[in-house]
Amino acid sequence: MPKDDDRARRINFTIDGRHFTVTDSAQTAATLLRLAGLDPNAYDLAEVRHGHGEPKRYDDAETIRIRNGDKFVTVRQCAQVA
Repeated sequence: MPKDDDRARRINFTIDGRHFTVTDSAQTAATLLRLAGLDPNAYDLAEVRHGHGEPKRYDDAETIRIRNGDKFVTVRQCAQVA
């Protein structure tokens, strides 16, 4: 059973419209991509920031401070052409 302080620290956000929850606000982009079931070697993580134009891309090792309601999208790094 989760402790009350764990519930108070829950941070809710989305990646590609899917909801996720963490208790530690400091996460690397690679960790968040893995959480979403994606390979950091094939995808980048970008934050959708309202009023700022294009999403902000993060390097895999970059630490992100997640806040409740943050929205992220994944960007395929490259696709093979048949």
